[in-house]
Amino acid sequence: MAHSLSAKKRVRQNEKRRAINRARKSMVKTQRKKVLTAAAAGNPEAAQQEFKILVRKLDKLSSTSTMHKNTAARIKSRMARRLNQLQTKTS
Repeated sequence: MAHSLSAKKRVRQNEKRRAINRARKSMVKTQRKKVLTAAAAGNPEAAQQEFKILVRKLDKLSSTSTMHKNTAARIKSRMARRLNQLQTKTS
């Protein structure tokens, strides 16, 4: 347990940051699921639209300390590769 005032404040700040980071990561996971379900349904237009939203959210998230830039880039790359495979199948 923290004893000094600064340590107590740091505990409070950490709790706030953790809640914010968890919410942001959850938001990205939800968006990833939307992209995957649209792709699984065989709807490339909807999947592409959801992918654009995902990219926007990942870029915002990686600009903070919530997620590393390379992690966001890896997720975007994997999703783009899936969408490209979907589009080649439908074409």
